[in-house]
Amino acid sequence: MTTASPHAHGVHFGRTDVQNVGMGVGIVLIVVGVLGFIPGVTTQYSSLAFLGPESTAMFLGLFQVSMLLNIVQLAIGATGWTMSRNAMGARNFLMGFGLLYIVLSVYGLIVGVGSAANFLSLNATGAWALLALGVAMIGAGWLLARHLADDAQTR
Repeated sequence: MTTASPHAHGVHFGRTDVQNVGMGVGIVLIVVGVLGFIPGVTTQYSSLAFLGPESTAMFLGLFQVSMLLNIVQLAIGATGWTMSRNAMGARNFLMGFGLLYIVLSVYGLIVGVGSAANFLSLNATGAWALLALGVAMIGAGWLLARHLADDAQTR
């Protein structure tokens, strides 16, 4: 027997699925941002620069990172965790910052790794990862929150 109402689509632990995913993404981004500052997890750590293509430090040996990119990940993660306190905030976080990641990835792919315009120090692997993450975030925000308007109308 469940205590959730018939219109409580995907409610778990007092939060909707979109809130759980938003918080999960936020927490993962916070962890990634912190790990980006840890030698060993980030190889070539001595070359970690604040910004730009001269930062050749590699998170997990795959993704070129800079201090600015790590800080951006921390800030976006904290924003997501905070916005996911309610379902519409989680939806807006996933869709808005998903779009931002897509824009940043396209920018990174266009300017190239060695360009001075590559201020976040994205390599091709990082740009493609941001693109995939952005698409996944938008998809999750849309799929998991499409019932929110229906639930608001039934109240």
